[in-house]
Amino acid sequence: MPAELFLNPLFGSAGVHWLDQILNSFAANFSEGSFFNQVFNLRAMLALALVSLTCGAVGSMVVGSRMAFFSDALAHCAFAGVSLGYVIFELFILGARPKEEFWEWVTPIMVVFGISVGAGIAYVRGQTGLASDTVIGVFFAFSLGFAAMLKNIINDRSVFSLEDFLFGDPLFVSASEILYMAGLAVFTWVFLFFFYNRMVFSSFNSSLALSRRYPVNLLYYLFVILLALIVNLCLRYVGVLLINALLIVPAATAFNLGRNLREVFWITVLMSVFVCLAGLGASWELQVRSGIKFGVSGTIVMLGVGLFFCSMIIGKLKSAS
Repeated sequence: MPAELFLNPLFGSAGVHWLDQILNSFAANFSEGSFFNQVFNLRAMLALALVSLTCGAVGSMVVGSRMAFFSDALAHCAFAGVSLGYVIFELFILGARPKEEFWEWVTPIMVVFGISVGAGIAYVRGQTGLASDTVIGVFFAFSLGFAAMLKNIINDRSVFSLEDFLFGDPLFVSASEILYMAGLAVFTWVFLFFFYNRMVFSSFNSSLALSRRYPVNLLYYLFVILLALIVNLCLRYVGVLLINALLIVPAATAFNLGRNLREVFWITVLMSVFVCLAGLGASWELQVRSGIKFGVSGTIVMLGVGLFFCSMIIGKLKSAS
């Protein structure tokens, strides 16, 4: 183990991250083999809670602004970003740095690429008379085509696995990655504290917002950048499938149940947190009781979709009463 590990304030005297020390102490209070006795379960629970708080905070705006296809495109465009990062890392960095630092170098490239794609979609949509889905489709094709062009170059599956990138696995998240997600969650909520009302108002009635001197275009670009940042950072830890589902499904459920935008916002956040934690617990219980290991991300998505269909029934009953 490197000597600098012991000097890093993030680690304790035994070279263990301080968060893992806390989790180990907490897990020791539970019976061996139980859910809370496993530190990887505790790390996954924290990671999913933070990701759900982040995605839940913006999900109602994604669905309310009809940007579901946009967020899906950003998630899939990340293939191109990570492919570009892999090529740069392989050609210019790998000789001087160990493979273990792959994500440390590639993540900024992936984020910048994602923000560029999001801003490009917004710019082209504003400069042409094309429909949003058409512009998004063009950039979607460009990104996936670019990733496919570089596909054969990515031959080292030890640093990048397409399957892990697609489906993710919160059980493998590390303590330091949890801190990054916590920082992203705090940034997202602080950002929305200052801009949420203006962005919602601008998205629902841009003409009225302009008459009140709201910077409508700037607010739209800021939201696009925030969304690209969330997508590209979170999908590294939980995968494309889960990040895209958390941005859309809980918010769609909330629109079936909420009576106004305030209720929709909070139902989305609570629904996101609930499906993530319940899905993690359900995956564990199914494995313990049946011996079948269901994927955590898939279990969360299926639970969320099931609740969406239940909300349709509840919404119809409320409308009929």
